[in-house]
Amino acid sequence: MPHLVYISIVGVDRVPLGYYKIKHEVEDLVENAGVPWTILRATQFHDLVATMLGQLAKAPVVVVPDGLLDQPVDVREVARRLADLARQEPQGRVPDLGGPQVLTVAELARTYLTATGRRRPVWSVPLVLRATPFRDNGHLAREHAVGRTTFAEWVQQRTGSPAA
Repeated sequence: MPHLVYISIVGVDRVPLGYYKIKHEVEDLVENAGVPWTILRATQFHDLVATMLGQLAKAPVVVVPDGLLDQPVDVREVARRLADLARQEPQGRVPDLGGPQVLTVAELARTYLTATGRRRPVWSVPLVLRATPFRDNGHLAREHAVGRTTFAEWVQQRTGSPAA
C-alpha cells in the first residue's frame, strides 16, 4: 500500500532544541494528514558527528563536555531500513534505530583524531547540566542499538587509517 515514510530523530519529543521541536511538529502533521504513514526515528549519523568533531579539531586542543554521550549510526543502515519500510504496509511509528555503541564525545573525538592523523589533546570539561539539551540522554536509543557499523569502523572506511 502506498504511504508516506518519514525520517525523524530519536528524542524529538524529549530534547528541547528548536530543530527537534520542528521535527516533532512535522511528525504530528504526518500523523494527522489523513494518509497512511510510517515514522522512523534514528540517532545522529556518523557523518554529522565527524563534521562536528572536524570543526572542534581545528583548534590546538579539542574541548568536549565531560560525560556527554552519543550513539551515532551509519546513514546507509538507516537508508536500508527506510527502503524496507517503504516496501511494507504502513506501520505508524516504528521502533527507533540507534547506532551499535553509546560512547562519550571524548571517546568519539579520540577515535576521529586517530583516524584522521591529527595529534590534539582532548580535554573533557565539566558540563553545566542546564547548558545542554542532551543532559538527560533523551537522544539515545540504547534499547534499539541495532546499527552494526561502529563510528571507528566508519571513520576507518572513510580515511583508510585505523581509528584506534
